[in-house]
Amino acid sequence: MTVQPPPVPHASPARPLRVVVVDDHTVMRAGVLALLADEPTIEIVGEAGDGRAAVDLVRTLDPDVALVDLRMPVLDGVGATAEIVGGGHRTRVLILTTYDTDEEIERAVEAGAIGYLLKDTNREQLVDAVLRASRGETVLAARVAQRLVARMRRPAFVPLTAREQDVLNAVADGLSNIEIGRRLVIAEATVKTHLLRVFAKLDVGDRTHAVVVAMERGLLVRR
Repeated sequence: MTVQPPPVPHASPARPLRVVVVDDHTVMRAGVLALLADEPTIEIVGEAGDGRAAVDLVRTLDPDVALVDLRMPVLDGVGATAEIVGGGHRTRVLILTTYDTDEEIERAVEAGAIGYLLKDTNREQLVDAVLRASRGETVLAARVAQRLVARMRRPAFVPLTAREQDVLNAVADGLSNIEIGRRLVIAEATVKTHLLRVFAKLDVGDRTHAVVVAMERGLLVRR
């Protein structure tokens, strides 16, 4: 269950939002700082280069919003988000990253992030996102929102048959279609048919992605 921090007051002329920026890439972090530097409703109060430092920074500075990258050393963005939100801090965590895979998005949201932005976000969008996040509004980049909607509309997974599972396991073992046919004592054409059905059920287009998705879903079994 995602636990959101309590509401925080939004920016006003008398009290700009206090924001920290967390990114292990110095140039990227400097770029974000530059985008927000002249915004009167936002005050940058700190920056960090890894997730552990981010958690310590939030604990010390108690900012309104933390802009956090995902892939960082020591502790990644998802881990930092979980600790910040789980620690009862009022700070809203807004992910700012280059990664937009379903897995990355889901992990961040489940950890308690209030929003998910991509690093092609322009200044106006970024400022608006920070202000909205501070008010407890969910903020998603358009491409991220589209991926989530598409995932929700995706038809329910149809279980693999026993033979399809055998073929998938053999693919994971690195066998070619001919070798799979020999192992399972079936024709190569039959292997291809089963493999195409596996691709369709997993919504993938090739063997590599089939194995990756199967691993993510815990579908690779050994008998």
